[in-house]
Amino acid sequence: MEQVVATTPIPVAHPKARLGRIIGIAIVVAAILMLIIVVLQTDLHPRTDDASVRANFIEIAPEVSGRLTELPVKDNAFVKQGDLLFVIDPRPYQYALQQALSDQEALEQQIIDARRHIAAQGSAAEAARATVFDARAGVQTAGSAIDVSAAAVARAQAAVAAADASLKLATNNLHRIEPLLKKQYVTVEQIDQANTAVRVAQGNYDEAQAALLQAQAGQQQANFRKIEAASLAEEQQAKLGQAIHTIDTVDTLESQRPAKAAKVDAARLDLERTRVVAPFNAYVTNMNISIGAYARPGAPLFTLIDTRTWYVIANYRESKLKNIHLNDHVDLYLMGHPDRRFNGVVESIGYGVFPEDGAVAQGLPNIERTLNWVHLSSRFPVRIRVQDPDPELFRIGATAVTVVR
Repeated sequence: MEQVVATTPIPVAHPKARLGRIIGIAIVVAAILMLIIVVLQTDLHPRTDDASVRANFIEIAPEVSGRLTELPVKDNAFVKQGDLLFVIDPRPYQYALQQALSDQEALEQQIIDARRHIAAQGSAAEAARATVFDARAGVQTAGSAIDVSAAAVARAQAAVAAADASLKLATNNLHRIEPLLKKQYVTVEQIDQANTAVRVAQGNYDEAQAALLQAQAGQQQANFRKIEAASLAEEQQAKLGQAIHTIDTVDTLESQRPAKAAKVDAARLDLERTRVVAPFNAYVTNMNISIGAYARPGAPLFTLIDTRTWYVIANYRESKLKNIHLNDHVDLYLMGHPDRRFNGVVESIGYGVFPEDGAVAQGLPNIERTLNWVHLSSRFPVRIRVQDPDPELFRIGATAVTVVR
C-alpha cells in the first residue's frame, strides 16, 4: 500500500505586501536622508529664534533749566529730523543775552573813549617830551650859569682882595708920613696925595666888595634857576609817564574783549538750547511729562528711538559660530509677522559674554545658558544689520528668527 506524504505548500508573496515593504524601506531611507540633509543645512546655515530687534536710542535731556512752555510731541509719536520737541521758557536767557550784549557794548564804548583820550594825550605826550627836553636843557643852562657866576664870584673876591691890599698900603703910607708933617719932613701936598690915595683905595675896595656881592647874588640866582629847571623837568616827566599809563589802561580794556565775547556766545547758546528739535527721524517713547513741568539739565524727559538703522541681536551657540562670518547674508523673520522676510547682513560677532560662574566681568552681555541635549553650551551675540527694515513693524525687543545663508 503506497504511503501518501503530505507536503506544506510554499506561500507566494502577494504583490501588494511586497510593495508595502518597499515603500516602508523607502520612507525610512528618505527620513534618514532628510534628517542628514536637515542636520547639514542647520550646520551650514545656522538658525536661531533666540533673537531680538534692537535700535539705537538716546535719552532727550535739556541742557538748560526752566519750565516747559511748549510740548508738541506725544508718546509713541513719529517725529522727523528738525521737528520741535519742546521749548523751555526763554525769557531768563533772553535777558541774560541782552545783559551780555550790553556789557560788551559798554566795553567797546570805554575803549572808544579811551582811544579818544589817547589821541588827546598823544599830543600832550609829545608836548611833554618837548617840555622835558627843554627843561633838561634849562637845567644844563642853569648849570652853566652857575659855573659862570661862580667864576664871577671868584674874580670879584680877587678884586676885593686886591682893593683891600691897596687900601691897607695907602693907609699905612698915610700913617707913616702924617707924623713927619710936624717936623716938616714932608710937605702938605704929600699928605694930601696920601689922603687921596687912601680915599681912592677905599673906593676901589667898596666897588670890589659891591661887585662881589653882586656876583654872589648872581650865583645864588643861578642855583635857584637850576632847582626850578630840575623841578620843571620832573613835573614834565611825570606828565609824560601819566600819558604812557593812559595807553597801558587801553590795553587792559582791550584784553577784556575775549571774556565779554565768550559771555555773549554762552548766553546765545543757552538761549538756543531752550528750543530742542529732533536730531533724526525717530519714535518718541517713555514720555511722562506735560507742559509746565520744570526741566533740569541732564534729567531725561523722554527717549527717542533712532529709526534710521535697525539691528537684530541673534544669540548663536558657540558650535555654530564657525559657519558665521562678517557680511554673510541673513534671512530675518519677525515673530509678529512671520509671513514677511527681511534681509540682513552680519555686522559683527561677539567676543565675550558674562561667565557662568558670575565672576567679575562687568560690561559683558549676560546671556543665560539653555538646556540642549543635556550639554550646556555658551551662546554669543551676533549683530545683524537689517537692510530693508519696515519702521512700522520693527520694535525694540521684538522676537525674531534668523537664518544665516
